[in-house]
Amino acid sequence: MRRTIDTPNAPAAIGPYSQAVEINGTLYVSGQIPFVPATMAVVSEDVKLQTKQSLENIKAILSAAGYSFADVVKASVFIADMNDFAIINEVYNEYLGEVRPARACVEVSRLPRDVKVEIEVIASKPNAK
Repeated sequence: MRRTIDTPNAPAAIGPYSQAVEINGTLYVSGQIPFVPATMAVVSEDVKLQTKQSLENIKAILSAAGYSFADVVKASVFIADMNDFAIINEVYNEYLGEVRPARACVEVSRLPRDVKVEIEVIASKPNAK
């Protein structure tokens, strides 16, 4: 069964996509950029604060779907500047450190709204009904 997740506690989609889609005990969370949900504005120009906001948005979506960071099995991190890797990794580790999901981190030429980081995750509860 397919379920679409939409929570006001995370930024609304700015295109033709869902915040997340769950199917057969797996949740696919769309890439989250550092928008503050209430204002749909970028939290700050600071990459550390942008990373934290992106992860807070993911946390809100996971929670709305009945998941947590403990259920994350794969993460993809897109960054505008590989020189920010250590800072982004530090914040990422605060949220997912013990979980240790599979992960990719790539530098891209540009992100939506010219933010510095975008993160997407896949979470799984294979025995979920």
